[in-house]
Amino acid sequence: MLSTIQTLFIAAVLAGTPLLLGALGEILTEKSGNMNLGVEGMMFMGAISGLVGAYYYEQGVLTKGGTPSGAAAALIALVISFLAGALGAVIYSFLTITLRANQNVTGLTLTIFGTGFGNFFGEYFGLKAGGYVAVGERTKAAFSNLRIPVLSDIPVLGKLLFQYNWMVYLALALAILLAWFFNKTRMGLNLRAVGESPATADAAGINITRYKYLATIIGGGICGVGGMYMSMVTTSGVWVHNCVNGYGWLAVALVIFASWRAGRAILVSIIFGGLTVMRMYVRIPGLPAQIYDMIPYVATIIVLVITSMRQSKEFAQPKSCGTNYFREER
Repeated sequence: MLSTIQTLFIAAVLAGTPLLLGALGEILTEKSGNMNLGVEGMMFMGAISGLVGAYYYEQGVLTKGGTPSGAAAALIALVISFLAGALGAVIYSFLTITLRANQNVTGLTLTIFGTGFGNFFGEYFGLKAGGYVAVGERTKAAFSNLRIPVLSDIPVLGKLLFQYNWMVYLALALAILLAWFFNKTRMGLNLRAVGESPATADAAGINITRYKYLATIIGGGICGVGGMYMSMVTTSGVWVHNCVNGYGWLAVALVIFASWRAGRAILVSIIFGGLTVMRMYVRIPGLPAQIYDMIPYVATIIVLVITSMRQSKEFAQPKSCGTNYFREER
C-alpha cells in the first residue's frame, strides 16, 4: 500500500508539471487583467515547435557528421517552445489590448488556431520525416529523470523529491519566483494594480499597455513550455496527434482552484496530476476506464462550484479580468 502511494505521488508530480506550467502562465496573464482562454492552443504550439526544433537540430548535426548534444537539443526545445507560445500570446494581445476585441472570443479562437497549428504541423513534419517526428536517444535522455548525488539516495524522500527530470524543478522554481514577484517586487505590485483597477494604475503613472503586453506574452511563453513538456516528456519525444488533450483547459480551471496564487498552484497541480493518472495505480474492479478519464473533469466542476460559493476578496480573480481598458472611458 505504501509503495503504491509513493509511486502514485511520483506519477502525479510528473503528470502535474504541464498543468502547473499552464496554470502559472495563465495566472501571470490574468494578473494583468487579461483572461486568455487560449492556453490549450498555446500549449499545442509549444509542443510541436519544441519537438520539431530539437529534431531538426539533431538532423543538422548528423548531416555534418557530428554527434548531437542532448543538452543543446533540450535548450533549443525550451527556447523555441517559449517563443511559439509567446507568438500565440502576441496575436491575442494585439487583438485584445490594441484593437480591444472581446477577450473570451479571442481566447477561444486562439485555442482552435493553436490546436490546428499543432496537429497540422505534427502530421506535416511527420510525413517529411518518414512517418512520424521523433527525437534521438540523447535528447530523450536529456529529459529523463535526474540522479542528484547524496540527495537521491535518501531513503523514501530521495525518490519522492530528488529523482525527477529538470523540467519539474524548473516549474517549481518558476512558481516560487512568480509568488515572490507578485508579492515582494514593485513591478509585481504594479502588475496587480493594473489587473485590479487599470484606471487607478494609469492615473498613478503606470504604463498599462506595457504591463498587459509583457505579462500576457511571457505568460503565453510559459504555457508553450508546458506544451513542450507534453511532447518531450509525456510522449517521450515522439509527436502524438492531439497530445495536449485538454490539459490546457484543466490548467485554466486550476488557476481558479489555486485562487490566482502561484505557490498554491504547486499543490493543486499535483492533486490533479494524480487524478489524471490514477487509473494506472488504483484499480476498482468493474469500473470502466472511461470513468477514470472523467474524474479530473468532474473534480474540476466540483472545485469551480465550491470556489464560486466561497469567494474571498483577498484571493479572488483580478477585478478588471476579462474587461478591455480604454483610457478615454475612465
